[in-house]
Amino acid sequence: MGRAVDWRDEEGPERTCVVTRVKGAPEDMIRFVAGPDNRVVPDVARRLPGRGVWLSPSAPVLAKALATKAFSRGLRDKVEAPADLPAEVDALLVADALQWLSLANKAGLVVAGFAKVEAAIAKGQLAALIHAVNAGADGVEKLGRALGRATGEGRPRPPTIGIFDSAQLDLALGRPHVIHAALTSGPAARTLLARCRRLALFRGLPWADPTENEFMSGDRRPEARDVPDGRITDERPVPGIANE
Repeated sequence: MGRAVDWRDEEGPERTCVVTRVKGAPEDMIRFVAGPDNRVVPDVARRLPGRGVWLSPSAPVLAKALATKAFSRGLRDKVEAPADLPAEVDALLVADALQWLSLANKAGLVVAGFAKVEAAIAKGQLAALIHAVNAGADGVEKLGRALGRATGEGRPRPPTIGIFDSAQLDLALGRPHVIHAALTSGPAARTLLARCRRLALFRGLPWADPTENEFMSGDRRPEARDVPDGRITDERPVPGIANE
């Protein structure tokens, strides 16, 4: 993610992981603060007051922070970090990404339903294709073929996101039985993809470095590879919901 430095060096637009001592952009990392009860509190939205410490978005890095009492050192106070902190962070990252999915929907950047998604693909409007993790293989494959036809051979394809189940998509989009959705370009879409990227990295899923592309200029696109359930990828088939 960057060069190794002393974790106390916080000048400039980057922050330093208290465990790995590697710098990264604030939106790529996870901030933690001490609560009123001296309990470590994840601040995934980076809004809570007080001194904070930063971690690279990685469950193993968080586990090492817990094992080495890195939070007490970084916060310069004796703080308690619960053993279930990794699960809490994961849940907060999911909620944060779903909130941005809801905001993108309110901004008119999301369409749901197989036919509407297929139409958005045909019009070349896609910034990302979203499938519920419990989506059927047939629908995933059909939309994948449609995306292949619309994109053309040898051209970059927008990412396919498969992190949320249908119930989560229902709540975020305010409609029932959401299995497939299309994300179109816009500021909220860029932020949503960044939040999905952070969640993917925390779970140890692959995501490529930032690249410029015609679908989402300035966004970070995933590597073209298959990854397991809870995945973000840009190729078919999608393991777990599509035929191998």
